Amino acid sequence: MEFFRIRRDIPFMRHAIAFNVVSLVTFLAAVFFLFSRGLHLSVEFTGGTLLEVTYAQPADLTVVRNTVAKLGLVDAQVQNFGTARDVLIRLPVQKGVSSAQQSTQVMAALKAVDASASMRRTEFVGPQVGDELAADGLKALAFVVIGIMLYLAVRFEWKFAVAAIIANLHDVIIILGFFAFFQWEFSLPVLAAVLAVLGYSVNESVVIFDRIRENFRRYRKMSTIEIINNAITSTISRTIITHGSTQMMVLSMLLFGGATLHYFALALTIGILFGIYSSVFVAAAIAMWLGIQREDLVKGPSAKKDIDPNDPNSGALV
Repeated sequence: MEFFRIRRDIPFMRHAIAFNVVSLVTFLAAVFFLFSRGLHLSVEFTGGTLLEVTYAQPADLTVVRNTVAKLGLVDAQVQNFGTARDVLIRLPVQKGVSSAQQSTQVMAALKAVDASASMRRTEFVGPQVGDELAADGLKALAFVVIGIMLYLAVRFEWKFAVAAIIANLHDVIIILGFFAFFQWEFSLPVLAAVLAVLGYSVNESVVIFDRIRENFRRYRKMSTIEIINNAITSTISRTIITHGSTQMMVLSMLLFGGATLHYFALALTIGILFGIYSSVFVAAAIAMWLGIQREDLVKGPSAKKDIDPNDPNSGALV
């Protein structure tokens, strides 16, 4: 399915150096903010108090958030749990205040607003649990990266695997850089969004790499730069359809999903935008600079007929 078809290839690789300089500067800025400011970790990582509160009628989460915020707990997380009447509240650690004191203080404030509020359970999440979650999150990220590299090395060639991983880590670091610079809360849903962006970004890279491999088999007289430009140009319509529809869904979560989904959707929004950019201007360019060539991808006898990609009667699949 295509919205349009571009008949003449766009010279993307002509500007590869300029775009990658921009990427490098953005990447280094993200790394700087990660080391200088660090991530604003949520209760799951830092430890804190968890409250499960139930109401006689569906709870107004905005009222609950405002009530908790008035106590000075601006970083508290409030969301429905199970039904609309059940609310889960995660409270950050306060110096000089015990978990029991926090629970009592919050419940007193909630009951003053709605007398039907009752506490079903309370738990304290220690910093050790948060450290374990952080370690498990890093392990999950490492396994995803290794799996992607192995997959691309087997399906294509090691140069494509290296290019894709550099581009994907570029996306991940930039997302983390945004969260460090603005001090947005980094929670488990945000970590899930980062892992989702890794898979989403590599999917776009695979589409372009697959078209590059196909072009090497079909156009024997084209240079590597022309092959890559043709591959990117011929997949633009597909990119607009898939990424455009996905971005509309993510933006709807960002705008209408409420506070619970806000940072999750925000991470996905940043990741999708930079994922498109990195697949076209970073992954493809790095593969080109690593010296990808026809012999790396074409196995067996090559095509017997040279095809002109700009000739509609040549039978090229674009």
